[in-house]
Amino acid sequence: MIESLFWGSIAAGSLLIGAVIAMVVRLPRRVLGAIMAFGVGVLISAVAFELAEEAFKQAGASIWLTVGLGLGALTFFVGDLLIDRMGGRHRKRAAGPDDNNSGPAIVLGSILDGIPESIVLGLSIVHGGVVSVAMLVAVFISNLPEAIGATAGLRKSGWRTPPLIGMWALVVVVSGSASLAGYALFDKAPADVTAFTLAFSAGALLTMLADTMMPEAYNESGQAAGIITTLGFGVAFWISMLS
Repeated sequence: MIESLFWGSIAAGSLLIGAVIAMVVRLPRRVLGAIMAFGVGVLISAVAFELAEEAFKQAGASIWLTVGLGLGALTFFVGDLLIDRMGGRHRKRAAGPDDNNSGPAIVLGSILDGIPESIVLGLSIVHGGVVSVAMLVAVFISNLPEAIGATAGLRKSGWRTPPLIGMWALVVVVSGSASLAGYALFDKAPADVTAFTLAFSAGALLTMLADTMMPEAYNESGQAAGIITTLGFGVAFWISMLS
């Protein structure tokens, strides 16, 4: 159980690493776009082989896979829409947010993005005995450009270092707790419940990728985004096959 908390915190810890990077150096937006594109490819692979495939193995061609996928997508869509209206629209933008008051919305948006990923990390320990390396890498990499861009933008709008570190630390704590919940709540859950949860997470993550990360990756890294995304997918695929 403690292992799930540890790995969930490690995966989300890249938010803090990204924040520190933004405070120390100023990375070109094209570089951030490339990191985001790579993260997109890694997450697509994780959704396909760590979530959708595992959900099918758990319950077969169950209606709960379809229901979970649809509800996950709808939940993220509605949550993201509300957070956009609160000021978190640009939380994954490489240039960062422009509004000094967007911090709370960024926190909520990061939690919305991170909870499905973190729960799956806990679930992977339940079923495999060890954390899914592919999912861990996917979450870790995808968090970096978000934290770098958001931190850089908030610093430009007047935020000081302690509140920024505290903001990202809060997200890390929540994400680690979500991973712990993924282990504790589903340790002895029926196969249909596990499959539904995996499919729900897959739907939420796919919607997040399409709504936020893919457009931003292309906007910042241009046509190279396609090649870099494929590279990320390939790397994550081999990690998944070898782990």
